[in-house]
Amino acid sequence: MSDWDAELEDEEAGAVIRTVARQLKLWREAAGLTQAEFGTLIGYGEELVSSVERRRRIPRPEYLDAADEALGASGKISAMRTDLEEVRYPKKVRDVKRLEAEAVVISSYNNSVVDGLLQTRDYARAVLGSRRPPFTVDELERQVAARLARQEIINPATAEPLFSFVLCESTLRRLIGGKMVMRGQLERLLEAGELPNIDLQVLPLGSEENSGLDGLFRLLKLKDGTNVGLSEAPLVSRVLCNPKETTALDMRYGIIRAQALTPRNSLALIEKVLGET
Repeated sequence: MSDWDAELEDEEAGAVIRTVARQLKLWREAAGLTQAEFGTLIGYGEELVSSVERRRRIPRPEYLDAADEALGASGKISAMRTDLEEVRYPKKVRDVKRLEAEAVVISSYNNSVVDGLLQTRDYARAVLGSRRPPFTVDELERQVAARLARQEIINPATAEPLFSFVLCESTLRRLIGGKMVMRGQLERLLEAGELPNIDLQVLPLGSEENSGLDGLFRLLKLKDGTNVGLSEAPLVSRVLCNPKETTALDMRYGIIRAQALTPRNSLALIEKVLGET
């Protein structure tokens, strides 16, 4: 796949892409243009136009804008950019992003890497690039773009959602991507820790108590009052809605927070690690 391709991996994405492809073809045929003529008009090859209309490729925003102008669609084709924006990302990412958009509190514990909502582009690329079997170059960039798109929810101008992150100290000292990448990531954590709606804590390696040894998890408190847990393991992601399970996660997270350093002391530790990196 190219950097602007995506698999039709679910019914929702397939429906959107079918509709966009059909509309583009109808507009082109109504203008009396062949695929080759249309491609020349908008600055793309015939093969690419054919691939878009056969749903083998998802058109980038600039393709839609060029088509809109060439066909005199008065913004009707360009407007489809919004429909395509979400389905460009993997379904799992879209589902998590929707849940996060409904959350008033997002809590996260991670003992392997920095939470995706706080990752820099270079760090995210290094994390995702360590996958085995590896992503293709284009799919890796798609995954990175999807991860960064989720970070739009962190808006310093709004009071919600509230974020609570607890990171194991090992995530600060693990040189994912090398020293320069980690320095940028640590600086990003320091910036995030100063935001008014983010509590960032570190669970030190020297702590004799660690209730997070079972692994990473996230807990979202939604606007309707329900709790949703997110748990990940290799090749498996689970959404937990059973009150018994989410209550257990809530209790575990509370204990982990109590075992971690305070936000102020945590930022001091991050600064210390940055100085040593």
